[in-house]
Amino acid sequence: MKRITHRKAFLVLLASMGMSVGNSVSASTATRGDPERQLAEVISQAPPTADSAVDSTVDSVASEQALAAGIEKITQNDLEGAIAAFERAVALDPNSAAAHYNLGLAYRQSEQFQQAANAFWQATQADPLLAIAYVNLSATLLESNNIEQAESYLSRAIEIDPQLGPAHYNMGLLQRKQGNLTAAIDAFQRAVTYNPSAPEPHYHIGAIYQDQAQYSQAQQAFEQAIALDSNYAEAHYSLGTVLIRQGKLEAAVQSLETAITLRPTFGHAYYTQALALAQLQRYDEAKTQMQTAINTYVSEGRSDWASRAQQQLTQLEEL
Repeated sequence: MKRITHRKAFLVLLASMGMSVGNSVSASTATRGDPERQLAEVISQAPPTADSAVDSTVDSVASEQALAAGIEKITQNDLEGAIAAFERAVALDPNSAAAHYNLGLAYRQSEQFQQAANAFWQATQADPLLAIAYVNLSATLLESNNIEQAESYLSRAIEIDPQLGPAHYNMGLLQRKQGNLTAAIDAFQRAVTYNPSAPEPHYHIGAIYQDQAQYSQAQQAFEQAIALDSNYAEAHYSLGTVLIRQGKLEAAVQSLETAITLRPTFGHAYYTQALALAQLQRYDEAKTQMQTAINTYVSEGRSDWASRAQQQLTQLEEL
């Protein structure tokens, strides 16, 4: 079976595509649906084995060129063009794990999850030891709520590379989705150990503590996430919510303001900040922010939240 033999290692498209490995849970768990940035990994160059068979139907050089063209398309925010280039790379060299893998990332970014899962699976067939392909395959399956298979592929990734941070991170997402919160925290902590620069595991640890009303521990975890990425809007927002729970209203208003600055369309941040301002008896500011929350929800078609915010605004106006 042919291993990756490209003359250069290709940066996988996680960082340039702006999404997080295993961005696979619902918005209620506050992954960056965004969005999200990811843990950059590289596909390592591997020398050909001595007994590698030569397939006359494979054009490896042209496949590499198509793969490079696809990566260039990603840097130009041309996702459709990238998919076309990666598909050409696969057609030219069906044994290229790199081509299948990057095609899977592009499909996943375009929310074509079945195609993404197929491409990641093909990458594992081309290179059974490409652990990061198993991670992304499991994450795609988790997005489709295929828990059992997702866990199986994640376990395989960890078996291949026990120190692969994204694998442990995704295992944490899976365990959290199943309600196994202690196991989820353990997995996220292992992700921190093997990928200490990643803020997402800290964020999810904080979210679990928040759900358990352990607000001090949640605050510490969110602050750690922010220390690693000061532009992490969801972490600033969640920090603001736990500060409110602890009665630290002024600090909460500031954290929520940062979230709004980072993401001006963050409806929940306006809504929550309005509530904090109301508790501080800063009613005019509270009404302004609640109205902005309403406008944001309406523009996003979130009528349920727009209705809730309108009820809050009515109460504020009565004050």
